Amino acid sequence: MTSPSSSMPPEPTHTLDNPARRTLLKGSAGALAALGLMQLTPVARAEQATSLPDYVAWKRQQDLIVHGRETIETERGAIRSGVVTPSRTLFVRNNLPAPDASITDDPDAWEVSIEGVQEPRTLTVGELKRMDVTTVASVLQCSGNGRAFFPHGASGTQWSVGAAGCVVWTGVPLKSVVDALGGPIDGARYITGTGGEEIPEGLDPKDIMVERSVPMEAMETAILAWEMNDEPLDRAHGGPLRLVVPGYYGVNNVKYVKRLAMTEEQTDAKIQASGYRVRDVGVGGSPDQPSMWDMNVKSWVTLPLDTTHEGENLIYGVAFGGTTAIERVEVSVDGGDSWQEAEIIGPDLGPYAWRPFVIKASLSPGEHRIVSRATDVAGNSQPRERTENERGYGHNGWEDHGVTVTV
Repeated sequence: MTSPSSSMPPEPTHTLDNPARRTLLKGSAGALAALGLMQLTPVARAEQATSLPDYVAWKRQQDLIVHGRETIETERGAIRSGVVTPSRTLFVRNNLPAPDASITDDPDAWEVSIEGVQEPRTLTVGELKRMDVTTVASVLQCSGNGRAFFPHGASGTQWSVGAAGCVVWTGVPLKSVVDALGGPIDGARYITGTGGEEIPEGLDPKDIMVERSVPMEAMETAILAWEMNDEPLDRAHGGPLRLVVPGYYGVNNVKYVKRLAMTEEQTDAKIQASGYRVRDVGVGGSPDQPSMWDMNVKSWVTLPLDTTHEGENLIYGVAFGGTTAIERVEVSVDGGDSWQEAEIIGPDLGPYAWRPFVIKASLSPGEHRIVSRATDVAGNSQPRERTENERGYGHNGWEDHGVTVTV
């Protein structure tokens, strides 16, 4: 089968990646003033677990915030000036429980069905490894990263800034696989990936399965990855095989991928049809709303976070542009009244990776609101305010993402 069973309306062209293309209303100045510091501080988190689940027990506990068994956040201060996020520190977000540990016992035997091509067939990871290989660094980020800053209490995990990391993927370019199988079928407009998680009995698979469709243009950069940070891909992060779409939000990077199809329409699975759709507060999800595909430009400070010393300080952070490289980053130590251009440091790992930045600032006794603002090579800059939306998606407003530091 090369297309989902029911058609979807044409995808809206407007997304959250550029303020000029926003269609959602931002909160008014009066409403923001009434909120006071609420806009600057994440809403209170629900009671959290105190230990790591068994499937991620190998991770570094002190670098993580455990929201739940399938939702684990990286502490803001754990990144510091890091170019690549260590696997032991990387956040975890699963839409379904992770499969049994045996899934990675023989990773080369894992099979993925390639459909919607001229010569469809099923390939093992071992066969994929003999076709081609590439490595790409990219930011992996949950669509709801920054949700904790939304005052309306958007449902879902209350991520602050830690549902993101920059990792290095190794695998086969998807284009190489599709070309080897004769190319896509005529009329294919989407790449549809299906995850291999177990579906509980008695439930409609379409209601719970992880199956996502992204535009065919992603073919040029997508890979089927079997390694992350130079190690075999662990099941916590989608091993033995994961679809990676650089510059796209994490949900599109389908874990345990077992089926990959070039399709004429988007999948009608709930996670695509109504899930991960951007809409006004109080509005339900539907296929005519923007989908959480490519990421927008974003940055945040990683050090210092709470207190620091009087005088000269180094202020660190990270910035990225989603599918576009970063041009510059500015930092303010007075809540945005004045700005200083930061130095971008570390190696350039490509347009999809984040760039650490640093400035030297002299801080006097008292409180300082430190914020950062990134601009990509296309001229898109972070806005001051968040774009209010029902699920708290795509937040890149610089004001909320700042920190208040006491000298």
